[in-house]
Amino acid sequence: MSKHGRLASLVAAASGFIFAVALLVVPTASAATLFGDDFEDGNSTGWSSSGGSWSVVADGTRAWRQSGTSTDAKALAGAVWTGQTAQVRVKPAAFNGSGRHVAVTARVQNTSNYYYLGLSNSGSVVLGKRVSGGHTTLASAPATVSVGTWYTLRLEVFGSTLRGFVDGAEVVTATDATFGSGKIGLATYYAAAAFDDVVVTDVPGTGGPTSTTSTTTTTLPPGSCTTSGSPQGFASVNAWGQNGTTGGAGGPTIEVDTAAEFLSAIAQIGPLNICVRGMIALPGPMHNVTSDKTIVGIGSTSGFTGGGLNIGLPPSNVTSPPADAVHNVIIRNLVFRNWADDAINVQMFSHHVWIDHNDLSNGYDGLIDIKRGSSYVTVSWNHAHHHSKNMLLGHDDSNGAQDVGRLKVTYHHNWFDATPQRNPRVRYGEPVHVYNNYYFYNTDVGVACQADAGCLVEGNYFENVEEPVSNNYAGPGGRCVARNNVLVGESGQPDCSGSVQEPRDYYAYTLTDPNTVKSVVTAGAGVGKIGG
Repeated sequence: MSKHGRLASLVAAASGFIFAVALLVVPTASAATLFGDDFEDGNSTGWSSSGGSWSVVADGTRAWRQSGTSTDAKALAGAVWTGQTAQVRVKPAAFNGSGRHVAVTARVQNTSNYYYLGLSNSGSVVLGKRVSGGHTTLASAPATVSVGTWYTLRLEVFGSTLRGFVDGAEVVTATDATFGSGKIGLATYYAAAAFDDVVVTDVPGTGGPTSTTSTTTTTLPPGSCTTSGSPQGFASVNAWGQNGTTGGAGGPTIEVDTAAEFLSAIAQIGPLNICVRGMIALPGPMHNVTSDKTIVGIGSTSGFTGGGLNIGLPPSNVTSPPADAVHNVIIRNLVFRNWADDAINVQMFSHHVWIDHNDLSNGYDGLIDIKRGSSYVTVSWNHAHHHSKNMLLGHDDSNGAQDVGRLKVTYHHNWFDATPQRNPRVRYGEPVHVYNNYYFYNTDVGVACQADAGCLVEGNYFENVEEPVSNNYAGPGGRCVARNNVLVGESGQPDCSGSVQEPRDYYAYTLTDPNTVKSVVTAGAGVGKIGG
């Protein structure tokens, strides 16, 4: 169930202590998280179910599965709310007959009266209501609905306006005033499905309202491919024989829209700018990218499903950077979905890598993992969501021979959107610079700094994060310094000790005002935007 009750008690208990970390005291954010459940506690406490067969299962991460298809099954949770946004990840498993659906529900009166947003096996998204058990379709739109695929459904109900979103895109809207308030829920209509990452807020959009504060970002026009730009942070440093990260600069620019074209391009030797058009289905698990490449998506709907990108030589036991280590790679403005291993993996002393303005969710293992002596990497302006194993820096407590003195990485202006853990989880790297990121409802831990790593965590905005920063999360301890962070809602206090080398010894940087980080990052992170 939601951990907000435990969060509140921990924060209250902590209020009597004095911490050596400087914190900014700010008003609570206007958006309230009303309810959340990622089922990682292994139970469904807080829910009431009717019909079907419900159980918490392992499905990549833990999820709540309804496995029966012979009846109409529902589950309810929460209090009675008026305006509400209910979001859930759902994976249809089976349909029994035609016109069946799996759904998120809102303003639920009881199991026979509610609004719903459903994925139907008739090939549509349906926004409807049930009154005394009867179905009324308020709006619908064509959609591809596949068994075994995760989708994100979001139903917003404010006043008499109902809006339905699938994977972040608004697809249906309607006006209806039958129900003025109610609970939220999940439903399967003669269908089986797994549900995960339920989040309910009192404003449109699960991350709160989008601020109109101006930022340095600009929207990419449809069809454009921007290969220029320079990183901040460690990817900009002159080290290991490489002065900054330029990717394919100086080489030709090509456009690809098939897996065969893309895989051929990333295998070429020499500088190359690769513009990706549309979503390309890659075979799993990961595909090697050679040095001196810029890979950038066209517009805001280009990227990869099925497979991920590997930047690095095959694993070995060498303990110093080999002469042919992969280097000088830029990955920007790409959507990553449903990868079979990692979305992006950086390994074996790879260096000068810039991973920027991507949208990553719903995969198998890590979103962005950096390991085995890799260094001089910047991870910036990415939107990570609907995934548990987020970002790993250093893969094993026993890999110090390769990692000590390396794993120098900057994470800035990323949106860690309800990603429970590894935001990032760090071993050995120093300094690891985590600044100006927006953390929202990370139920396990924000930054975990372990195995003698040294992390500087500054100028971030933590909202409803029980354990924002820790150097005692699991395994051998590390060192961390937390300063000038904003902690709002039911966020706990940083658990930090020790000293850390200053990133300014390597590069200059300017912090965004931490009080504005939420609005700046939610407006600027992800695909279709350039800047930062």
